[in-house]
Amino acid sequence: MNIKQSILLRVRLAFLAVMLFAVAVVARVAYIQMAEGEKWIAMGEATLFDYRKVKATRGNIYSDNGSLLATSLPFYKVAFDATLPREDVFQAGIDSLALLLSRYYADRTPTQYKHLLTDARKQGRQYIILNRRQIDYQDKKMMETWPIFREGRYRGGIIFEKIDVRYRPFAGLSRRTIGFVNEQEKGAGLEYSFNEYLAGKDGYAYYQKIAGGVWKPVYDASNVKAVNGLDIHTTLDVNLQDVAETALYKAMVQHQADDGLVVVMEVQTGEVKAISNLSYDGNGRYYEKFNYATGGLFEPGSTFKLVTLIALLEDSPVKLSDSVDTGKGEMIFHKKYKVRDHEEGGLGKITVREAFEHSSNVAMARLVDENFGKNPSRFVQHIERLNLSKPLGIQIKGEPTPRFIFPGQKGWSGISLPWMAYGYGFEITPLHTLALYNAVANNGRMIKPLFVRAVTRADATIDRFETEILVQRICSEKTLRQLKQLLEGVVENGTARNIKGTHYRIAGKTGTAQILENGQYMRRYITSFVGYFPAHQPRYSAIVLIRNPRGWQQYGSNVAAPVFREIADNIYARDLRIHTAMEFSPYHQPGTFPVIRGGKLEELEQLTHRMGISNHARTGQEWVRSARNGNAVMWKGAEFSKELVPDVTGFTLRDALYLLEERGLIVQFEGKGRVQSQSIPPGSRAGKGNRILVKLG
Repeated sequence: MNIKQSILLRVRLAFLAVMLFAVAVVARVAYIQMAEGEKWIAMGEATLFDYRKVKATRGNIYSDNGSLLATSLPFYKVAFDATLPREDVFQAGIDSLALLLSRYYADRTPTQYKHLLTDARKQGRQYIILNRRQIDYQDKKMMETWPIFREGRYRGGIIFEKIDVRYRPFAGLSRRTIGFVNEQEKGAGLEYSFNEYLAGKDGYAYYQKIAGGVWKPVYDASNVKAVNGLDIHTTLDVNLQDVAETALYKAMVQHQADDGLVVVMEVQTGEVKAISNLSYDGNGRYYEKFNYATGGLFEPGSTFKLVTLIALLEDSPVKLSDSVDTGKGEMIFHKKYKVRDHEEGGLGKITVREAFEHSSNVAMARLVDENFGKNPSRFVQHIERLNLSKPLGIQIKGEPTPRFIFPGQKGWSGISLPWMAYGYGFEITPLHTLALYNAVANNGRMIKPLFVRAVTRADATIDRFETEILVQRICSEKTLRQLKQLLEGVVENGTARNIKGTHYRIAGKTGTAQILENGQYMRRYITSFVGYFPAHQPRYSAIVLIRNPRGWQQYGSNVAAPVFREIADNIYARDLRIHTAMEFSPYHQPGTFPVIRGGKLEELEQLTHRMGISNHARTGQEWVRSARNGNAVMWKGAEFSKELVPDVTGFTLRDALYLLEERGLIVQFEGKGRVQSQSIPPGSRAGKGNRILVKLG
């Protein structure tokens, strides 16, 4: 076969192959159209059209007085359907619209915007995004007045796609407590913990997928409308929150500390009025990185000595007047473990009361070892009974379980019990410590800290959260009275003397614990102060904790306690309910009358008769107050309810003691003469075991 025939044969074979391939393609197309047409049409529609989720608007978060802490603001993405406007409307308004778009977005010239809209109309495009920048509601209303757009969605082609953006009017105030929820439905704080209420119920809408992978909404009768979320009402007071954060921030900057927290709680309700957590960012600033108050575990240090005293007073023969020898401030336990006091040279031989007021580690360790060393489980039972070994069950998710090592468990040793006596060897949350001290202020009743009061939709209450009791009574009434005396003594005579001298009394305890790292205690500290005020009629309790302060001040007394005092002073200045009413002092009237303000009628009548002063009584009551009538004294009846604190101003100390103690109050007094003022205002509820200070003059 010559070359010409060979080439011709190859051409014929190639042509035959191409023809067979073309026939196969035609046959396959025909098969797909005829046999599988419905299948591929359905698949195409599924690709181009789909029901997509429409997010519900999140509910609001309010403070205790209705101020907004978090809300969802509507923002909009602006798109355009170029096929909808009439030709005359489009041509009449395109130049003005292009100019307005150029001025507003400032990313294209008017000519470029005109070309964009005109080309989209020529191409029959039903969805183009004019600019990816989101606009707010006011700008949306403005755009709705522009040429072409003013014709509306169906005649002007304007498309506003709503996007909710979470907004906090008070910026970073209590940021970690309010919290967040991300796109994966994960988060922290109240936003996450109450997401079931706040999130609402998402809807569904029909969308079409167009060029560029963009989904365009298609209005369809089967669309499911979203149901907006519910609102939650917190216990937070924005004013107290600001006070607490400011005081904590100042101390963090002053001491160049790593982390710090403060929580302020209402004694009787457990409502958390302020909560702040600050951490150093490494660049000279502080921010809320983590909610240490609810999710952090710390060795409490000396603030735990309150538990030690409860166990000793309730379950041993120890009395506050007993003596304990602390030597020179050091003591060896179990042959090799040394316990030290922070005071140089030690405290020597002191009473149990003084040991608590001056926060002696040696005294607490020795007393617990002597009374519970042979049966440490007895001491542990008090920890468990006080609800300190398990989570409190607060409303914010992520609360950790306290870390304790108890007898019989791995890690328990001969030093574990003495260490535990002054707050080492275990970890609890700051809220556990605060709940315990709040219980002392609340006459022995331990309650769960409360963050959210109610869930509402408009004016309708959907759910309400009440104060929950954790422990009905933390100790006997006798022990409770002693604990109140001890906590006041810490401020009056002990480690917190530097915050003494207010118009009201503070009760509380300092704490200083070394930081444990890699199994060793470092010369860095966790400082704290926890207590309540006013001591004689507690209304607020609070805890301040500052981690790793730098400088020469590194103890709870000079780092955390002043923060507590500053917060308490601010609250005292704002809350008139905890003020003692000012005494009314009438102008002095000259005459021969003695200084008689009030007392027991029988005794006052005898006194005035003996002094030759005319006096008249218009009442048959036992207790009276005096009033002048010419040259005579008139006795007016003084009504004293058994449930309320009486007004004893002007009375002798003896009469005041009788009236106050008759109502179960514990009386302390200062000065000489008649009663000039009393720390609990007259007419207040007389809580049995409450302490009242009367000043004489």
